[in-house]
Amino acid sequence: MSKSNETPPAEGKKSKKGLVIIILIAIIAICAGAGGTWYFMQMSGDGEGETEKAKPKAKPTTFIDLDIFTVNLQPEENNQYLQVGLTVKTRESEVVQEIAKQMPLIRNRILMLLSSKKAADISSIAGKQQLSQQVSDEIRQSIDSEDLQEDVREVLFTSFVIQ
Repeated sequence: MSKSNETPPAEGKKSKKGLVIIILIAIIAICAGAGGTWYFMQMSGDGEGETEKAKPKAKPTTFIDLDIFTVNLQPEENNQYLQVGLTVKTRESEVVQEIAKQMPLIRNRILMLLSSKKAADISSIAGKQQLSQQVSDEIRQSIDSEDLQEDVREVLFTSFVIQ
């Protein structure tokens, strides 16, 4: 009798496993169909926009490392200096070569800007953000072409030490 009792539960477990597998396959198929439909609808929406007006492809971003700058800050109580590492975020275009050509002018403008600051002016987050914007403006002013000036996105600090 014990053998006959063991066989039906094993068959019941197999049928439950089969039912679960069938349900999982059905769910996966439905999700795949819905995902495929969504994907193709998105693709067809982009295609319609391109036929109306061709969008220019966005230029990829590149980063240009500038040397470490070390300057004396304007005196407050003590003599302090600033050591800062800068990286310029640009669009990948002729601006990279233009920055390389204008590097002596750019370095001079940045050094003059940094040495005109007081430690209290650039210690806060807002001060650092303002300084980043000012350095970006100095780099843009060093470039003659307005189109290339627009390719300079922002200046990032890679190190920032006031001592």
